Amino acid sequence: MADHRASRGARDASRGVPGAASSTAGKRKAVKHAAPRGPIIKGLPSAPVMLGVAALSLSATGAVSAAADETAAASAPVRFAAPANALSGSTDVGSTQLDDARAEVVSRDSQRDALETATSEKLQDAAEEQAEQRATELAKLARAAQDQAKEIKANQWVLPLDAGTYRISEGFGEGYSWRGYAHTGLDFAAPSGTPIHAVASGTITFAGYAGGCGNMTMQVLDDGTELKYCHQSSIATSVGTRVTAGQIIGYVGTTGHSTGNHLHLEVHPGGGDGVDPYAALVANGVTP
Repeated sequence: MADHRASRGARDASRGVPGAASSTAGKRKAVKHAAPRGPIIKGLPSAPVMLGVAALSLSATGAVSAAADETAAASAPVRFAAPANALSGSTDVGSTQLDDARAEVVSRDSQRDALETATSEKLQDAAEEQAEQRATELAKLARAAQDQAKEIKANQWVLPLDAGTYRISEGFGEGYSWRGYAHTGLDFAAPSGTPIHAVASGTITFAGYAGGCGNMTMQVLDDGTELKYCHQSSIATSVGTRVTAGQIIGYVGTTGHSTGNHLHLEVHPGGGDGVDPYAALVANGVTP
């Protein structure tokens, strides 16, 4: 057995196995060191060399990729990304699309506001035009009303003597005149010299002495009605004069066939037969 081991150690020693001799001599357990392996396939470089080549290849590829990226970035339009949202930490991806959408919304709002403004202006213009037309029509009506009021006033009758200055001494148809006929007018007894007013607007057609009527003024109104003012002490107008209602045309007296100072008033519509002056005055808005 010892001889067998000795011969095995000798073989190992002859093969160049380290520690073979010492193992045999001292009988210690030999420490085996793995011999460096050569390439599996002959003709290929060793692993360290291949790793170096691979590293160089990756470095070169990265440089080429970086250069290509720089070229593409230079040719592409520049877009600035918005900063990260302070709350979510995310960036505004697609900010250009959002800006376009906002611009479209703003544009629609602007168009709507412009349309509403234009419509409002048109309505305001129409309202102002209608207001002007209404004001014009109202002004026309006001002028027409004023003209009518003037005409009414011009044709309005007034009392021949101021209120409180007379009393009715004899009415129409009462008693008999000096000729034996019924009374043809209305008598206003008043002091001598009391002013006599034109009952309505019209033209003087006679101013003078008229027998039993004494000093008389005859007036023809615009509608053809004829008025006679009799027994005046004096006449204050002349033939052809246009007088208005209330204008003084004479003064109370007792000239002609008269029993005292008074105004004898007669009314002849259309210049015909006389009617009751009292009723005519009332019909035209005044009461003796």
